[in-house]
Amino acid sequence: MSKPSIPQGTRDFSAETVRKRNFILSTLRNVFELYGFEPLETPAMEKLDTLMGKYGEEGDKLIFKILNNGLNEPSNIEKAKSGFAKLMEGKNSSDLTERALKYDLTIPFARYVAMNHGKLSFPYKRYQVQPVWRADKPQKSRYREFTQCDADVVGSVSLLNEVELANIYHTALTRLGLADYELKVNSRKILAALAELCGGENFLTDITVAIDKLDKIGLEKVKEELAARGLSITQIDTIEKYLLIDGSNEERIAAAKNIFGENETAAKGIEELTYLLGKTKNTNLRIDFTLARGLNYYTGIIFEVKAPEEVKMGSIGGGGRYDNLTGLFGVPGIPGVGISFGVDRIYDALEELNLFPADLQVSTKALFFNLGETEGAFAFERMQELRSNNVSCELYHEPAKMDKQFKYADRKNIPFAVIIGSKEMESEECVVKNLKTGQQQNVQFDEIAAFLMNN
Repeated sequence: MSKPSIPQGTRDFSAETVRKRNFILSTLRNVFELYGFEPLETPAMEKLDTLMGKYGEEGDKLIFKILNNGLNEPSNIEKAKSGFAKLMEGKNSSDLTERALKYDLTIPFARYVAMNHGKLSFPYKRYQVQPVWRADKPQKSRYREFTQCDADVVGSVSLLNEVELANIYHTALTRLGLADYELKVNSRKILAALAELCGGENFLTDITVAIDKLDKIGLEKVKEELAARGLSITQIDTIEKYLLIDGSNEERIAAAKNIFGENETAAKGIEELTYLLGKTKNTNLRIDFTLARGLNYYTGIIFEVKAPEEVKMGSIGGGGRYDNLTGLFGVPGIPGVGISFGVDRIYDALEELNLFPADLQVSTKALFFNLGETEGAFAFERMQELRSNNVSCELYHEPAKMDKQFKYADRKNIPFAVIIGSKEMESEECVVKNLKTGQQQNVQFDEIAAFLMNN
């Protein structure tokens, strides 16, 4: 028999880890609610045709497909073989798979809005906290199953929404202790203008997919990829000049205006970025014209969040405007913009920087010692009274030596021990010991709840 294991790129979460994750998630939920967003959940799986073609060439390759049921039944074997042959050719077949695990939360959200747009009040502001799956190569801070937190606004073209989302990033990450993060912003309109300078809109996908790899492979490799995608030396030189724009936010804006001249598409993108800079007080915001976010559905301002410099990892969040997204599902005319938080990477950043609160691992406030059948039954009644006052506590499961019960409390990081023997039963008081300081005192039964709540 093989040793028990879990799929590569997935994880089990212990109580300690779950409490830390809940600290992140509750912080994010509180910020979303603070800004007027309401919760939504969608299924773990979607129809395959809902997801395919929405994430660009690279993203589509990372969608986890689910095999149809009953493929080994005699009536389905030939269809399964035919479907597998198509799959080996890089094609999808409904004979083999019709469903997939969701790749992100944005496309399922767009599908939900398309299905329910007649019932929603616009602008509709929702947040969503759920796991997503990607058939990526597992590595540090990159998993095949991970949790995303999204906040989206649909039904409004106002750039005030982008300002609000930038402020959400600032509020949430500051509350989590990551105040030195960097929020990179660009506009897909400027990237579209770059494609126009290179000869036409049909170059946009090739350019954005290549530029999106800049941080990973460097400028020279990006130029090689652009050449492999059919761009000329002159076109690549134009893109390189664009990618080398540097300086302050204002200097970068000026350099972009110089490169694009009278190009109307670029002018609209620059106007959007200028508005965002002027309206937000977020000093962590940085214009980065190399930011591409190689997903086909973005149409306006795009975001990407980098962890503080001392944490060496990829982005911990990102998003942007996707005005045409619901049109993919036959419901045009519903503009949208949204951002996403990478919970697992935020967790790793907080862990590396030692930013989790010290008291997260306390769940049980007091352990009632079990000193015998009669004493244990009496302690159980007192414990239930504390629980009715919302004080978390537990009774050791069986009579045992004091040392064993103290060790149990220590392993579970329980701060107080409550000891009730026959003497304490008669005097209607108990011994309460602070297991961190070693101090103990006698407390009347009717005062235990107040004592523990105030200490």
